[in-house]
Amino acid sequence: MTINRRDLLGYSAAALGATALGLPQIAKAAGELTIAYNVNLPSWDPTTGPSAVNPTIQGLYQSVFDQFIPQKPDLSFAPGLLTEWGWNDDRTKITMTVRDGVKWHDGSPFTAEDVVWSLQRAGDEKTGNPIQFVWKNVNNFKIDGNKISGDVVQFDPVYFKWMSFLTGYIMPKAYYEKVGAEGFEKAPIGTGPYMVDKFERNAFLRLKANPNYWGDKPAFENVTIKFVTDAASRVAEIESGSSQVTLEIPYEEYDRLIAKDGLAGSCKNVSDIGMIFFNDIEAMLDKNVRQAAVMAVDKELLVKRLLRGYGQPIATLETPEYTAFDASIKVEHNPEKAKELLAASGYSPEKPVKFTIQTTKGFKPKDYEMIQAIVGMWRKVGIEATIEVYEIAKHYELRAADKLAPAAFYNWGNAIGDPTTSTGFAMYGPSPHSVWDSQDLIDMINPLWGEKDEAKRIAGWKAVDKYIAEQAYVLPLIQYAQPIVHAKGVNVVQHVSGALLPALMTPA
Repeated sequence: MTINRRDLLGYSAAALGATALGLPQIAKAAGELTIAYNVNLPSWDPTTGPSAVNPTIQGLYQSVFDQFIPQKPDLSFAPGLLTEWGWNDDRTKITMTVRDGVKWHDGSPFTAEDVVWSLQRAGDEKTGNPIQFVWKNVNNFKIDGNKISGDVVQFDPVYFKWMSFLTGYIMPKAYYEKVGAEGFEKAPIGTGPYMVDKFERNAFLRLKANPNYWGDKPAFENVTIKFVTDAASRVAEIESGSSQVTLEIPYEEYDRLIAKDGLAGSCKNVSDIGMIFFNDIEAMLDKNVRQAAVMAVDKELLVKRLLRGYGQPIATLETPEYTAFDASIKVEHNPEKAKELLAASGYSPEKPVKFTIQTTKGFKPKDYEMIQAIVGMWRKVGIEATIEVYEIAKHYELRAADKLAPAAFYNWGNAIGDPTTSTGFAMYGPSPHSVWDSQDLIDMINPLWGEKDEAKRIAGWKAVDKYIAEQAYVLPLIQYAQPIVHAKGVNVVQHVSGALLPALMTPA
């Protein structure tokens, strides 16, 4: 099975907008919660366009819509709108059971037809679902009461896992067909724990609890989410009491804030990683340069000094929570060896190899400062890198067009923990999520997309990870710890996916 670039189009740009400032302070009445959020919400359809594959806004979508299969805070899968799901023995058919008694936000009944329509719509390339290449692999759905069956066109081992991930949301068939795409943007409905009360683009989102929610009723009746894209402004929001919860602030501010009276926090490792893409252009075509760039970086020091000990270094694009994590794969920190490798290619601190590295600034805690530190480490061994700052939306645009600089920082989210959605998408040349296009890696990955033997599939991905580390095709940096600060009057349950979910919050 081979996947081409056209099949994988997605992850292009996510218009993140500007900082939401100057909103009137909202009274913290009983049952009300205010959150200072780190990104804007560009679109309300969680299944189409670049917003659908932006991991940072999935918590907003999950508050209003339900996914086919939800994930618990520890990333384990749980019954949701689908109560049962699975393959037949020869992997030629799927079966699903739909939950009874669920209502859409407009009061209309949720049915198996909504599930089938959502899957068919997602699999139609005309719809614009960035993960259409997954959803198209099952068709010919049949409904029998609350039971659904479908025929497998092409086996995809992570088909059901995608039902908990990007674009894996059930949409309202009758309502969407009535109001259309434009009408849905103006008045979106789902089956989730919260309903949209008011939405001001680039400013705020106000939610109210869904009285007919099929699951546990949310503890907070009203939730206001302010879009505050500037980290310093989010710190001010929580410190002033204007917001009761915020996230993704500098770690030194996290430590300072949780020591203050009235504030608390949590900072646990999540499924996001920090990495540097290498593009197979210019200096990165030289294996000595790539290996030297990897060996020169002291990841332990980055975590200890810049991140104040939060997070952990990684050697591959897999974290310990991922299915294909292999602790035996090591990448040494060895500046002297890095100098030797560069010398073999004619470079030195006096005659450095030169290239550009792109990075965001303030999108993730210490992203820009981390790249500054890495550039300093590189300079000592004979690499002169020029930093270019861009917005995250620009990164998506450049990556989809395969026009990233020779080196580019990014944070990769992989809530389902499967190697196809980490190493696979990030390193498979025909994918627009990748900028490394060498045929050797394409040939190694090709057979794994449709491998039916799970043990063989995971072993294959581990072998790919080991080969990538040996060739230095990418520079994995750290697994992130996500800082969340909240008023002591609010209990926050941290989700390993990184999604900040108001429905999991309760009054203390």
